[in-house]
Amino acid sequence: MKTVSILLVILALLAIPGCKTSPDENVIEVKRIQYDVPVNNNDPLAFWWANNLEGSVREELLRTLFDKAYAGEIRAYDYFQNPMTPEQVRNVGRDTVYKTLMREHAPYDEYDTMVVTSISFRDISALRFLEEWQIDKETMSVEKKVLGLGPVYIRDYGTDKYKQLLFWTYFDERFPDALKGN
Repeated sequence: MKTVSILLVILALLAIPGCKTSPDENVIEVKRIQYDVPVNNNDPLAFWWANNLEGSVREELLRTLFDKAYAGEIRAYDYFQNPMTPEQVRNVGRDTVYKTLMREHAPYDEYDTMVVTSISFRDISALRFLEEWQIDKETMSVEKKVLGLGPVYIRDYGTDKYKQLLFWTYFDERFPDALKGN
């Protein structure tokens, strides 16, 4: 009887690991994915919500992000993951150019002028997301965790356009340190 009990316990212990389903076996983990999401679609033929955040939501989200970064309430980092002061965040996108222009009317004299440009939350055309995804193999359900967020401005240089990330802010304590060396 004792031997049978011991055998049953051993069989039960051996069977338990086989019954356990490791959550990692059924989940595809994407540790980091980064992509830009346009926030303002000017295509009149597209659905209003395609590549667009409704105006009041867009304004509230971007104003809050900028206000908190300007006030130092959230930590901001530059493209290279260096911490930025609130003053540095306020100055991102500011540019001063000195130009020599020609008057439109005779005698067409040249004159010097200074052009100062700055970026506000209204100029943001996209949000850059850094996320972590977990995808269930069976159900194909996706769980996303936003690790970081950054406003993107499109700079127009004549015929060329460039995306400029103004700053990053992170919502996970591992970042930005987890990005160093990668």
